Amino acid sequence: MCRVLEVSRSGYRAWRRRPLSRRSLEEQALLLVIQNSFKKSDGTYGSPRIHPDVQALNPACSLNRVARIMHKHGIAAQIKKRFKKTTDSEHDLPIAENIVKQNFVTEETNSVWTGDITYIWTTEGWLYLAVLLDLSSRRAIGWSMSDSLDRSIVVDTLRMALQDRQPGPGLICHSDRGSQYASDDYRKLIKDARARCSMSRKGNCYDNAPAESFFATLKRELVYKTSFKTRKEARAAIFYWIAVWYNRNRRHSSIGYISPDQFEQQRRKAA
Repeated sequence: MCRVLEVSRSGYRAWRRRPLSRRSLEEQALLLVIQNSFKKSDGTYGSPRIHPDVQALNPACSLNRVARIMHKHGIAAQIKKRFKKTTDSEHDLPIAENIVKQNFVTEETNSVWTGDITYIWTTEGWLYLAVLLDLSSRRAIGWSMSDSLDRSIVVDTLRMALQDRQPGPGLICHSDRGSQYASDDYRKLIKDARARCSMSRKGNCYDNAPAESFFATLKRELVYKTSFKTRKEARAAIFYWIAVWYNRNRRHSSIGYISPDQFEQQRRKAA
């Protein structure tokens, strides 16, 4: 090897005995934190979400340095896949005005909730999931799963959210124009809660972007990586992902790379 590289044997031995530089030792410590954070996210975190974990060890470490170390060691987050819509907007039920109008920034909890429905494949057939998010914290405040796409899936989701959050009057419940959200049962539940209904424009997925983003994250981080044998198995995995991982631990870019629960705790302390 020394002949091929045209270096002396004594020089090679001296290089082997030379201690690592301070920067090399520092990079090894950062790499351990990066690997641990990446593993904790089940291989779904990129450099922006890993960076806060690294800063806990080294506050001066930049995002670019984290990205360089990840690239050097072949650590890369999984790529997002597309998914299709599940709601039927071709119906004669009442359509609510779009009150939200793509304004997805709100300072108060329980002022705007946004919901949607998606599907998960199992060997037993489709499992459908409805969810409601609080726009201020992006926390999942209600969800329901069913092997049917009837209106009960969104009604049960809204009931869960209302019982847990106990919102005051004036709440806005935003969704797409699906028949489930336009049903009499769902609209009555909103009215009884002294809330207002808001719906996206026809065929415009950007009007409900936070809910679409939530499902994209769920698919990328859990569903596309798992083959569910039964609906029961899928229910358990999705429940854990939402209640334990997403709400309590997953860093969210729109709220400063902390978890929804941490964000709401900080809000309560500041109030």
